[in-house]
Amino acid sequence: MGDPTGISQERFWLMKSEPDCFSFDDLAARPDGIESWDGVRNFKARNLLRDEIRVGDGVLFYHSSIAEPAIVGIARVVRSGYPDHTALDPRSDHFDPKASPEHPIWYMVDVQHVAPLTHPLTRDDLRRHPVLAGMEVLRKGNRLSVQPVTAEQWRTVLEVGGVRDPFVNDSGE
Repeated sequence: MGDPTGISQERFWLMKSEPDCFSFDDLAARPDGIESWDGVRNFKARNLLRDEIRVGDGVLFYHSSIAEPAIVGIARVVRSGYPDHTALDPRSDHFDPKASPEHPIWYMVDVQHVAPLTHPLTRDDLRRHPVLAGMEVLRKGNRLSVQPVTAEQWRTVLEVGGVRDPFVNDSGE
């Protein structure tokens, strides 16, 4: 039946955001710490949002396009993929004239703030750790804003980042 908290134990993602556009603190400041992850305009990332990411999945929140990009916090998915309404809004930076309500093209999920890392994990920190050195975010040319993370990488980021895994209950299950 799964975890009674509704939190997935095996599915984890890294999601990138430029902090001057939308930061981890911005997520924390939203009502109930929940916001839609909109504006993704890459088909591979769109497919993950639409087809793979589910309620309860864990998210590593990564600040990109700054002097020292880093994983800064954790979140959880609270709504699975649905059409990205910003693609339909001509006033939005994410408008896509090819999208329509009948043919949405782009998708988003809703994420909820869980906890900040006690200290951000920079790319150099990730490279130095044997488990984290293989993360997709470190691959040359990988610019995907949404990417999978293994359960081992997830646990290691939380351990190195100084955060108790909120997706494991007190009995360790």
